[in-house]
Amino acid sequence: MARQVMDPGVADPKGLIRESYRIEGIGPAECRSIFLDWALSLAPGVDVAEAMRTVLARHGAGQARHPMTAVLTEGLTRAQETPTRRGGRAARLD
Repeated sequence: MARQVMDPGVADPKGLIRESYRIEGIGPAECRSIFLDWALSLAPGVDVAEAMRTVLARHGAGQARHPMTAVLTEGLTRAQETPTRRGGRAARLD
């Protein structure tokens, strides 16, 4: 079954990612802050990883050196990692 493409309006409802790519001289710290605002603006139930793929394909294509591309790519990498539980005694000893 083919994956459906997410609507760009659902993937970036406030246009935060789109605008971040338009800001001259934006740095990694600003991109991380915008990314957090973007993630919080997604509607409940939206697949965050799919939304990241959608905005990355739409705005990051040909922008490999843009800091927002790096932030989105890192977000996708971390979204694919299997979370590990660190509870109990092991969590308190680190």
